[in-house]
Amino acid sequence: MLDRRTLLKLIASGTAFTAVSPQVVLAKTPGKHYAMVFDVRKCTGCLSCTVNCSIENQTEPGRERTVVNQLSLKNDDAVAMIALPNQCNHCENPTCVKACPVKATYKRPEDGIVVIDYDKCIHCMNCTKACAYGARKPDPAHKNPPEKCNFCIHRLDEGLLPVCVESCIGGARTFGDLNDENSEVYQLIKNNKPYVLLESAGTKPNIFYIGLPENFEDKKWLQADFKNWQR
Repeated sequence: MLDRRTLLKLIASGTAFTAVSPQVVLAKTPGKHYAMVFDVRKCTGCLSCTVNCSIENQTEPGRERTVVNQLSLKNDDAVAMIALPNQCNHCENPTCVKACPVKATYKRPEDGIVVIDYDKCIHCMNCTKACAYGARKPDPAHKNPPEKCNFCIHRLDEGLLPVCVESCIGGARTFGDLNDENSEVYQLIKNNKPYVLLESAGTKPNIFYIGLPENFEDKKWLQADFKNWQR
C-alpha cells in the first residue's frame, strides 16, 4: 500500500513516476474510456477538490475520497514542487477487484470506472489492503464499505463533471473520454508527456500527470518531503 515512507523510497529510487506512451494510452478500447489528467503546474494547493468532494459525497473526516499533497523534490541542481492527488486511479488492471471475495468491487465495462456495489460489500476491507495507491479509506469499525473516488458517477449520469474537476480554481484537473479524439483529456495526453504513479504495480492507472520537470525520469532526486501528507 502507498504510504509516505514507501513513496519517498520510490521517489529516491526513481521508480515512483513513469512516463507512458501517448499512443499506448490513446489506443481505442470498447465503449468509453474515462480518465483524469492532473497538471501539477496549475494546482494551487487550495484543497477545494477535497472539500467539495467531501460535501458532495458526504464522507466522514479522515475518509476523504481525494486529497492533494505537496511533494518537495530536490537533487544536486534542481528543486521541484509537485502537487500529488491521492485517489482511486480506476486502473485497467485493478487489484482491488481481484481481492474482493464477493465481487462487490468491479470495473464497469461501459466506461472503465471502478465502483463498489454497497449492497454486496461485506466490509471485509480486503480491497483497502490490495490497493497499491492507498486510495480506499476503510471504516475503522468495519460497519460501512470503504470510501473511494468513483468519478462522481451520479453527476456523470446528469451530464455533469466530477465535482473535483468543476471546483478546481486552477483548472489543474481535466476529465473525459480517452476514446473521444475531440475531448480535452485526449488532447492533453496527445500533446504532453504523461506520467503515471507506481507503474511497476502493473495496475495500468487512469490518472495521468503532466507538467512534471523536463527529463524528470532521468534525474536522481536525492531528497523528498511531503507537506500535509494524509494517509
